[in-house]
Amino acid sequence: MSIDKLQKLHGTVEAVLAKKIAAEIVVLERCLQRLSPAANIVQRGSQKPPKAADAARRPYPPVLPKYRNPTRPSETWAGRGKQPQWLTMQLESGKQIDDFRIDLAA
Repeated sequence: MSIDKLQKLHGTVEAVLAKKIAAEIVVLERCLQRLSPAANIVQRGSQKPPKAADAARRPYPPVLPKYRNPTRPSETWAGRGKQPQWLTMQLESGKQIDDFRIDLAA
């Protein structure tokens, strides 16, 4: 076979395969929509996934409080995140964080 015939054959095969791939993508997207309309996250090319998929976080178990405000016992802190204002003020006044620890054995 000559190079011209091979190139023409290559172009024909490439076009047929592109049509078959496009048809298969359509079939798969329809199947995916039937499974779950919310699962329509299939993206083509270099597009970014929707923000809703990024925002989904796994659930964390509840954390028991470790510190309690002695003047207001309803104010507690689990030791995660930013320190509450009542604890920050007490620590600045010279107290230790262990002074506010909740005794879990009680």
